[in-house]
Amino acid sequence: MSVQLNHTIVAAREKETSARFLATMLGLPVRPRFGPFVPVEVSNGVTLDFMDTGGEPITPQHYAFLVTEDEFDAVFGRIQRAGVAYYADPHHDHPQEINHRDGGRGVYFDDPDGHNLEILTRPYGSGGT
Repeated sequence: MSVQLNHTIVAAREKETSARFLATMLGLPVRPRFGPFVPVEVSNGVTLDFMDTGGEPITPQHYAFLVTEDEFDAVFGRIQRAGVAYYADPHHDHPQEINHRDGGRGVYFDDPDGHNLEILTRPYGSGGT
């Protein structure tokens, strides 16, 4: 059996704003609405479906995106130009830094709803120092 993640629902206070934030930072389009969702699809076909919570509290989640070195430069540039705070670690203990885990680069930043987003150029455990 081939199991693949197809989509996940991302809780948002304002789904359009949150979907546009992610799409803008990653350089992706926002897809047409599908029912109550505003989808953003990444290159491996997984869709993040943003949905309003109707005022319910949001429990922040972590979403990590594997990118090429060139894509990292582009996304990181958009993060910096937008003035978005970024960190080398998921706990936000190292502000305005990136990490070099497994011989690659990685950075964490929050979306408007407090979800912890990450871009990385090497999967964790793939080697390097």
